Amino acid sequence: QRVSEMVAYAKSLCADVEFSPEDAGRSEPEFLYVVLGEAIKAGATTLNIPDTVGYTTPDEFYKLIDGIIKNTPGMHEGITVSVHCHDDLGLATANTLAGIRAGARQAEVTVNGIGERAGNTSLEEVVMALKTRHPVFGLETGIETQQLSRISKLVSNYTGILVQPNKAIVGSNAFAHEAGIHQDGMLKHQSTYEIMRPEDVGVNQTNLVLGKHSGRAALRNRLAEMGHSLDDVELDKAFARFKDLADRKKVITDLDLEALIADEFYKPRDVYLLNGLQVTCGTMGMPTATVRLRGPDGIVHTQAAIGTGPVDATYKAIDSIVNVPCTLLEFNIHAITEGIDALGEVTVRIQSEGGATTMDAQSEVEYMRVYGGHGADSDIIVASAKAYINALNKLIVAQTEGKGKVPNDFGVMLG
Repeated sequence: QRVSEMVAYAKSLCADVEFSPEDAGRSEPEFLYVVLGEAIKAGATTLNIPDTVGYTTPDEFYKLIDGIIKNTPGMHEGITVSVHCHDDLGLATANTLAGIRAGARQAEVTVNGIGERAGNTSLEEVVMALKTRHPVFGLETGIETQQLSRISKLVSNYTGILVQPNKAIVGSNAFAHEAGIHQDGMLKHQSTYEIMRPEDVGVNQTNLVLGKHSGRAALRNRLAEMGHSLDDVELDKAFARFKDLADRKKVITDLDLEALIADEFYKPRDVYLLNGLQVTCGTMGMPTATVRLRGPDGIVHTQAAIGTGPVDATYKAIDSIVNVPCTLLEFNIHAITEGIDALGEVTVRIQSEGGATTMDAQSEVEYMRVYGGHGADSDIIVASAKAYINALNKLIVAQTEGKGKVPNDFGVMLG
């Protein structure tokens, strides 16, 4: 009765209503058929079947979806069956594909597999599985797969959640071959060890080398090939950053350019902007950092602090200027490319203390908001400062403009 009432109410508000029975993967099929039938009768047009705790196996999930399609009262071609799988046992993608083979025509997925606990089904894995194994599935998604690598990087930068190197499709090692026999096979025939081309997911391989002698035209052309269309003002900013990096790094790779573009353009409004940083550290003295930040009032504020290390000292100096209580939850740093002159990329996640919250719609549990920050520089301490300021700016914008209510494009829920 409650299902019928709620679906009917939703139907009075919009034409397309999706009904999702919680923990369907562990529910009795016969009971599920009845509940779903009532949802259809009340006006539901999409039936979303979740494996909420990632418990089922692909065989079990195939049978579940197949049974729902064949046995649910009122099922017809106008009803879309959807699947929503979690990755607690590492089976989310396999279960999603099994559900699709059984007849599901909607899959709920996330970029990089981000989600509660072990995550959700990865968008890029499902899309490329359907494309690469098209003879098996015979289905199209309509997704431009050449954008997968770029959107993965964008989401990682915004959330502060790094993509593991061995992540399928979008990991940095996804198309790397180290074993000698693999390298020999790749040299003889690329398809021996690569079932898809790097270009298919937006990992472009080019012989064009950019360096300190490269001009604006070469940079614009390379960025355009990578999918970044910049106007003249944006190109001026990018070129200034490029020349600064080229003075410190002999060869600029596509990965360097992606990090540079993300650091320059994919960030919130600059409430505070790094104006200068001086760090003293080593075995002979106390790590000390002096930081200059330009504040929202346009005034440059300077503060010094000591810490357990150069990053800790830098963050303490920033905190004394910004004065926004928060907790550093995660700090990650990795080299974009190889070599002593590699660009360093830092991602952080911070949580506000007594700030904005979000509520889980199902459990009604309130969570403190978490904000991700990203920074890139050939100096890893500078990159660390940029990442922290980036996250703080998101927090400040959310608290001041949202009055405690966070806009959709800021923050990540802990769960």
